[in-house]
Amino acid sequence: MRLNHIDLPVPDVAATQDFFVTWLGFVHERTLGQDGLAILRDPAGLVLVLSRLRRDGAQTWPIPFHIGFHLDSRAAVSDLQARMAAGGLAVEPPAMQHGAFAFYLTAPGDILVEVAHRG
Repeated sequence: MRLNHIDLPVPDVAATQDFFVTWLGFVHERTLGQDGLAILRDPAGLVLVLSRLRRDGAQTWPIPFHIGFHLDSRAAVSDLQARMAAGGLAVEPPAMQHGAFAFYLTAPGDILVEVAHRG
């Protein structure tokens, strides 16, 4: 058995989709409805579904909820962080955290994202 997909409810499907496609290498497969549900896939085959919140207000994620992406090297982590910072995202430089060379940032939809290399 393998995990098939993750569905994250977000207030702005298009903005969150743009973040994952632009910065994390996801490919947009299709959108259903009027910006109601976007289906993305990463190079390893993980399907990420972004669905519109079904209620008013911001999504509240329990602490320490986050999603993590692991890269092949410390250099790859540093490079992505530098590109994100140059692209105007609020992101601190990577550092050793919880046994990994990592940085965290908040994606649209108030989703905490970890980018790390362990090794």
